Amino acid sequence: MRYYLIAGEASGDLHASRLMQSLKAVDPIAEFRYFGGDRMSAVGGTCVRHIRDLAYMGFVPVLLHLHKILGNMKLCKHDIVAWKPDVVILVDYAGFNLDIAKFLHAKTNIRVYYYISPKIWAWKEWRIRAIKRDVNEMFSILPFEVDFYEKKHHYPIHYVGNPTAEEVRNFRSGYKESREAFLSRHGLDDRPIIALLAGSRKQEIKDNLPAMIEAAKRFDDYQLVLACAPSVEAVYYNKFLKDSRVRTVTDETYQLLTHSTAALVTSGTATLETALFNVPQVVCYETPVPKLIRFAFNHIIKVDYISLVNLIANREVVPELLADRFTVYNIANELYNILPGHDRRQAQLDGYKLVADRLGDAVAPDNAAKIIYDLLWK
Repeated sequence: MRYYLIAGEASGDLHASRLMQSLKAVDPIAEFRYFGGDRMSAVGGTCVRHIRDLAYMGFVPVLLHLHKILGNMKLCKHDIVAWKPDVVILVDYAGFNLDIAKFLHAKTNIRVYYYISPKIWAWKEWRIRAIKRDVNEMFSILPFEVDFYEKKHHYPIHYVGNPTAEEVRNFRSGYKESREAFLSRHGLDDRPIIALLAGSRKQEIKDNLPAMIEAAKRFDDYQLVLACAPSVEAVYYNKFLKDSRVRTVTDETYQLLTHSTAALVTSGTATLETALFNVPQVVCYETPVPKLIRFAFNHIIKVDYISLVNLIANREVVPELLADRFTVYNIANELYNILPGHDRRQAQLDGYKLVADRLGDAVAPDNAAKIIYDLLWK
């Protein structure tokens, strides 16, 4: 079979590369062509455009690079038609990919499958009309999306399991380093650890890390350890760590969480990872114009929560401090409540069990690859 994949961001590159590996296992003669990144290139096939030329986020960057974005879209459409794949597999990246799906539905007979749904349940729910019209099959990695698509919009999808849950399971089953060895390797003392996970983008770090440090430093019986993203240079972090007692580890988030007692986490996949390591957490997300964001959250955004933990549980398992609730006082107060001996710690751990049960233990890319291959033979 000939598979054309489109991933526009680093996370999509990772998920698409694992799906490609799984497709090769069920289809040994699989051919790949794609818009993607280094991880996809490592699997094989032909990279038409690299994600470094695709990933523009925010209104101004998109506006400044609009000519290049439109050029990439035109190239992608022509390249798909010329190559004649058996299926085009879209990976998240909604703005670009839904336009490609619309073109393929209108102008070709090529099947369109979507692996990792765009988050239309949070906002831009009107995109469901395009998805129902243009996408032949949807493959979801979040269990609550089943009700959204099937019950609310009468559009059947495939929940294939969650890659993050699988990655954490694999890591925990193979990680053997003792706490003492981890502390020694990073020059840490024997106090319990409060982990700081401030995101992987510079703007997130700038917005969230100073308040996280200010809140957590009040707990003298704990040491503070920041999980640094490998994509962010150390000098950038150092601007926020001056005169603080925060230590750092780089590209070792899972190792850090294994040995942590509690965590302050910027919203994103890290909230789910923290839960799967059974580390009680406070979700922190600073926003500009907080009162306006609160209004939008109450009246425009279609979900009750921002963290994957709460969305999956469909209730508040972890506290979410965003917009007008994001203050140093609130962060410190919620952190106090989840430390050992305090009332909300066990409640979070019980909620984590519910989240893990709902995610299940299916291997998402393997499950998706088998369904895709079987569907293509029908």
